[in-house]
Amino acid sequence: MRPPRLRPERRRRGDLVAVALIAVVVLVGAMVLWRTSPVTATVDRTADPAIVAPPPAGDVPAGFTQAWQAASGATPVPVVAGPAAVTADGSTVVGRDAQTGAERWSYQRNLRLCTVGSGFPDADVGRVLALYEGASGWCSELTELRPDTGARAASSNPDSRLGAQLLSEGSYVVATGTDYLEVWRSDLVRTLEYGAVPTPVQVGAQPRTGCTYGSTTLMSSRLGVIERCPGERTDRLSVLSPDGAQGAETPQVEFSVPLPSSGATVVAISADRVAVALPNPARLLVLDKTGAQVSLIPLDVPDADLATAPPGSTPGGGAAVTSDAEHIYWWTGSQTVALDAKDLSPVWTVPGTLGPAVAYGTGLLVPVPDGLARLDLQRGTVIATIPVQRADRTAPVRLATAGGMLLEQRGSQVVALRPVR
Repeated sequence: MRPPRLRPERRRRGDLVAVALIAVVVLVGAMVLWRTSPVTATVDRTADPAIVAPPPAGDVPAGFTQAWQAASGATPVPVVAGPAAVTADGSTVVGRDAQTGAERWSYQRNLRLCTVGSGFPDADVGRVLALYEGASGWCSELTELRPDTGARAASSNPDSRLGAQLLSEGSYVVATGTDYLEVWRSDLVRTLEYGAVPTPVQVGAQPRTGCTYGSTTLMSSRLGVIERCPGERTDRLSVLSPDGAQGAETPQVEFSVPLPSSGATVVAISADRVAVALPNPARLLVLDKTGAQVSLIPLDVPDADLATAPPGSTPGGGAAVTSDAEHIYWWTGSQTVALDAKDLSPVWTVPGTLGPAVAYGTGLLVPVPDGLARLDLQRGTVIATIPVQRADRTAPVRLATAGGMLLEQRGSQVVALRPVR
């Protein structure tokens, strides 16, 4: 017996019911995806009009007065990007008018910030990089923001470990780590991965496995890493190219050499030199582009400074350094040492400092317990001390300038100082 045939109107009714059910399923799926998407957990308030850069600094003033302060536990140093002073705490990044501290834009997610830095100065006004902790427990959510408006420019999912620092130089930013690091270019495409790669594309592409990293430095388009590897009695220095010309998964090693001792710190890199600090006794080892020794110079630095990392530093992170056209300023933990920017030889040392020096207008300032010491650029002698009151006179201080405003990172706070003429 043949089954009864459906009338056309019943078939149409059945088709409509099926379409409706499919639409409901698609809508429910979209709602689930929308609710679990990071976009729904983001509050992004952009600036309109854009932030305007503060007036430039002139000569060092007779004094400074506090203009504003803000919580910024996710920044190890004051972040100045383009025209904005940037603070970051908890899960929120804020772009501020450097002169007043007024919030001009903000970016917030329901994730904890790992760290925030700046980079890519050649990309219009530069970029702010906000690195968040992802569901994996790693720092795997990265957002790039315009510093003038806070608008999102790019995003990616790196494999950075907790405790990562962001070190910036020219066209590259490296996320440091104790056993893995990676480098990005301005569109956040990974150009280099090095160490314990989570999901290696090519087996055996990494030159060494099982090593941990003591410190990392990115300068002069060269990346230096102190490695501590199984079976090796002393530290090793490896210098790599960050540009990824052979692919991110295939590190281009310029050279890799064992060092005379353990406890080394890679301090600075120039176009053809690398400077490494060695403890017990304190000395500076300078190597050429092949890894051969150029000089070994005694340092007028307490052995205790090099025996442990400076306060506030991150394992595997960078040395506490700043630079200008002539010098690289390295804070050892109790002293500030100026190195020649080209041959990396020590030029002068200032004892009793709280951080590295920064250029301010036509002068040079370094934090000291009583405030800010103005230094002679060539000799490092103290010309004058500008009083600045701080709750803790001995805690580390990192400096940055935003035009004529001077920013101090004091622990988890950023304090802005206005010049008094």
